[in-house]
Amino acid sequence: MSERDDGAWFAPKRFGYGAGLPIAWQGWALLAGYIVVMLAPTPLLEWDPILGTGIAAAVWMFATALVLVVAQRKTRGGWRLRIGERD
Repeated sequence: MSERDDGAWFAPKRFGYGAGLPIAWQGWALLAGYIVVMLAPTPLLEWDPILGTGIAAAVWMFATALVLVVAQRKTRGGWRLRIGERD
């Protein structure tokens, strides 16, 4: 299987731990969807500051956890600490 056909959506970071930039359209779509979901609860904050903050925080935490899990599973080579080496 070639490097392009490995099903990865994200490149590994060259330095540090985690995922780098998206390398497939699915990764870019996930990132765009995440941004939309992070902005979506803002009207709730104006509607009811107390209840809206709780709902918004729950949505934000769930969305962040979901993106982290998907990014970890779809990063070429997985997540590990890298100190400059190339995969």
